[in-house]
Amino acid sequence: MFNPEQKDNSQTILVVDDDKEIRDLLSEYLTKYGYKVLLAKNGAEMERTFALKKNVNLVLLDLMLPDTDGFTLCKKICQISNIPIIILTAMDNETDRVLGLELGADDYQVKPFNPRELLARIKAVTRRTSERGLQKSLKDAGYKIYRFAGWKLDTAMRRIFLPDQTEVILTSGEYDLLLTFLESPQRVLNRDQLLESVSDRHFESFDRSIDVQVSRLRQKLGDDPKNPKIIKTIRNGGYMFAVPVKYE
Repeated sequence: MFNPEQKDNSQTILVVDDDKEIRDLLSEYLTKYGYKVLLAKNGAEMERTFALKKNVNLVLLDLMLPDTDGFTLCKKICQISNIPIIILTAMDNETDRVLGLELGADDYQVKPFNPRELLARIKAVTRRTSERGLQKSLKDAGYKIYRFAGWKLDTAMRRIFLPDQTEVILTSGEYDLLLTFLESPQRVLNRDQLLESVSDRHFESFDRSIDVQVSRLRQKLGDDPKNPKIIKTIRNGGYMFAVPVKYE
């Protein structure tokens, strides 16, 4: 099993796409804006990159690859890390976007794309990740441990644990969404409020994106989607974190 999470101060983007023109375009464009860029033309090359312990801060992941599909790779990355993922897809349909979010992707970009728009999405995702990461060294300025329904969320380490201390891996989007709920327990939050907290972008997102992320978070928390106890759906309102929350 590969381990893509390595500590480094630079921002490195891994582009996984079988189209050489796209790889070359993104390498040149992103390098111009100060990013380090690693390239892989298929899933095997992606895994070899991680096996070499290359630092990766974000993955741009094409869905259509010659040796595997991007959904499989997305799921694999999210099972063992919280590295942000932006899906690249030539198929502009809601099914693919929803499935990508369900598997843990943070955002998506439809091909063909304007590099400036993709750069804006990259900056939004990496900004959220960097801001959350700063909490590790700011224990005296907002560091908290939240407890709810037997769970413990450590904001300094950005880690969440079951009552038996087993850690559950959250993507950056899932973490941001959960933290938003924990900061406003037993209050109804509409979809626009939740979308703003997890996307940090002002351009349009498709309607179901926040519902997909809530569903994914419920699954991680073991919250029965047919009769949720932790995150309740409020008809014509949005969602509410229904259980008591304590922090220290």
